Amino acid sequence: MWIVALAWVYVVGLMALTETSVVAGIMTFLAYCLLPLSILFYITGSKARQERKRRAAEASKQTPP
Repeated sequence: MWIVALAWVYVVGLMALTETSVVAGIMTFLAYCLLPLSILFYITGSKARQERKRRAAEASKQTPP
C-alpha cells in the first residue's frame, strides 16, 4: 500500500507543479493528496488502533495495585 501512496503523491505533485499559481498548486496538493491519503491511512489503521487499545486495557487490568 505504501508504494501506491507514494505513486499518488508523485502524480499529484506533478499536477500541482503544472498549476498557474503557487496558491493553486498548494491547494491542489492539499485537496488531492494530503486530505485523501490521511483519510485512507486513518481508515486502514483503525484495526491496529483498536488492538493497541485492547492490549492497553488488558495490561492495566493485569498489573497489581
